Amino acid sequence: MANIAKQAANGFLSLGSLVFVITSLFLFIGKNLFISGWTADQANITPLRWVSATVVPVIVVSWGHGRRSLSTSGALLALIVGFCLTLAHYSFFLCLLAFFITSSKATKYKQEMKAQVEEDFKEGGQRNWLQVLCNGGMAFELSLLYLLDIGSSDLPVDFRHQYRASWLGMAVLGAISCCNGDTWASELGSVLAKGDPFLITTFQKVPRGTNGGVTPVGLLSSVFGGLVIGFAYFVGIMMSAASMDREIAPNQLLVILVG
Repeated sequence: MANIAKQAANGFLSLGSLVFVITSLFLFIGKNLFISGWTADQANITPLRWVSATVVPVIVVSWGHGRRSLSTSGALLALIVGFCLTLAHYSFFLCLLAFFITSSKATKYKQEMKAQVEEDFKEGGQRNWLQVLCNGGMAFELSLLYLLDIGSSDLPVDFRHQYRASWLGMAVLGAISCCNGDTWASELGSVLAKGDPFLITTFQKVPRGTNGGVTPVGLLSSVFGGLVIGFAYFVGIMMSAASMDREIAPNQLLVILVG
């Protein structure tokens, strides 16, 4: 029965991915035929960019679904989120990818200990559509604003020459960094900390697994979780931003600390 359910879920995801790819193709054709230059300042999206924004999320989501990190509903929604982030800025996609991989690893770390202290523990830590929406919804919305205002453009963080693009980019970075930091703190702090957590409002000690409880290890894990996302954003800039834009922009290493 379990194998039948797994095969049905895989088949449904494959069908959903096929529909997603076909829809993306027709959207690109329709955009160029009827509303070319809708992003900003007549900036057209290249076919390579559109194809990569379509194919790469399908590959990543299929991998995550196969490893039971995403449920079928979560995988289908992740396709749309990944498409918009990749289309807007490659750094956005790398941040999302870093969050997905590292948070999934953190969720599966020492699951046997978490099962003993967490009442709502779920084996494998599969993320459904609601969790994908909560974690990626804000970044998805900001990436749409980026597309409408800036276009599909891989710009470095430069508040002097690219003011609006920099603010929107930092907003996406902040949204994903917060999600990753929160996940690292809750998933790693609960099993690595030696003492019981405490409430940050009253400093009263509470049992492990209590919502709102924090530990020094968890807080430190949160910082590193944010830095990982900042590093992913920095890598995206170095890989995709034009050398001319990077030369006039400030040192992009500072982006890591923003995360």
